[in-house]
Amino acid sequence: MNRSVPGIVALLVFSFIASAAWAQSEPSKVEKTRSRKDAKSAQPPAAPQLLFGALLVSTHSAEARQFVEKSLDEYENVTLEESLVDARKAAEKDPEFALAFALWSFVARRDEPNPAALAKANALAAFATPEEKLLVHWMTATQSRDLLPAIQLMNDLLDKFPNDKHILYLTAEWLYFQQDYDRSRRLFEASLKIDPDFPPALNMLGYAYIETGDPDPAKAIAALRRYAQLQPNQPNPRDSLGEIYRFAGNDNASLDEYAAALKIQPTFYTSQLGLGDTAALMGDFDRARVELHKANFLAPSSRDRLHIAFQHALVNFWEGKPEQGRAEIMALAERVARKKDPYAQYEVGLGQAFLASNVEEEIKVLDAVEAHFTSPVEGMSENDRQTALASIIRERVRVLSLTGKTDAAAAVIQKLETLAVSSRDSIIENCYDSARGFLLFAKGNYAGAVDALESDTQNPLVARQAVLAYEELGDAAGASAAKTRLHYLRAPTPQWYLVTHPATAQTTASSQ
Repeated sequence: MNRSVPGIVALLVFSFIASAAWAQSEPSKVEKTRSRKDAKSAQPPAAPQLLFGALLVSTHSAEARQFVEKSLDEYENVTLEESLVDARKAAEKDPEFALAFALWSFVARRDEPNPAALAKANALAAFATPEEKLLVHWMTATQSRDLLPAIQLMNDLLDKFPNDKHILYLTAEWLYFQQDYDRSRRLFEASLKIDPDFPPALNMLGYAYIETGDPDPAKAIAALRRYAQLQPNQPNPRDSLGEIYRFAGNDNASLDEYAAALKIQPTFYTSQLGLGDTAALMGDFDRARVELHKANFLAPSSRDRLHIAFQHALVNFWEGKPEQGRAEIMALAERVARKKDPYAQYEVGLGQAFLASNVEEEIKVLDAVEAHFTSPVEGMSENDRQTALASIIRERVRVLSLTGKTDAAAAVIQKLETLAVSSRDSIIENCYDSARGFLLFAKGNYAGAVDALESDTQNPLVARQAVLAYEELGDAAGASAAKTRLHYLRAPTPQWYLVTHPATAQTTASSQ
């Protein structure tokens, strides 16, 4: 699938650990907005343009409209670097085309946020058609600190364009990255009713079917098999199958699919990385290191290389050499501090906390990481900074709760509550609810803990705690369902390591 680091908010929060397969966008200079009336007064108006033949847009440049269509198609097919280039070309063809700048910022948010393009889109929206203005405002609202307007605008878009597969896809994908898997799945399915052979929806359904509260691996694999049939010469369908097979625990099939993707495109970075990560989970540590070394040469950015270094350090933990792993992570933490890449600092910092040798050391690391992300960070959007901060605070609550420091945990939860109320972000709300679940469990309120922990179905540590809460209640059916969800969270992350290797993790915090 090639999920980028911030859009992954899904593995550390979200996806922050998932690999970024795209080069960073170049810093841009966006010229000052002029009145569209002034700009056009010297020439007669050209024919209006329809996006995908359906949505009236403000540009009179056929080339600008075509570049936007091409960029959207590339975005839907997860070729983000190309999408970014073509959105920028659309803006160059018509420097007053609001949607071109909105799309530019919308794509850039998946890697390196572009506040200049975002500001230009908002300024130009006043000159856009009503339909274009709605789409522009939604795209920019998804990048704001308060996500309530984005939710309202998304509903307006769906009311106005219930049968537009592109609108259905864009909104469904956003819901997916907000971890609203059930609703995103329904919207992806709706887009397939319009176009049964719409590859982007089939790709995302492969993930949504496995990551919903009720995983259905058969449907996930069927959707991705159909995706691969429609695009037999593209590597991404086989890459997606590789990841889904790994979630399901079928490592040999995972290796086969990653190898098939690399046969189609030998430089397909995420599949090379997938070989290394899958080999590590299989216990083939020598191969894991070899494959990760190969991935380093294919990595498209410094951030990707830092991620590979982190995964290389994790191999030591899978191999039963945690002290060596901690030494590598400590050295890597110094390296990412020098690089000043906020997403790498988040991944490595929180990973270092998860994998600390004792509770005192973890709290010390969490202090430093939380302090870094408490205020705005250059190179990171406010949405991503806030979700990162929420996951850091949630980990502090987990550790305090599982070590019996419930008063301290209760005090820390107030920070999460404030953050959740101010942002209306579903990922932050999930962090807040699951943090409450850890605290309620520690206080013996297992029924309340279950309700709170069930809010976050994608974090292995949360899912494991839900299993324990159901077992304390004597609810065998609930425990079985929670174990099934946990089973399909299998990924090469610190959280999965803590769930599967409690004996070599922090003994006090992870074994309760």
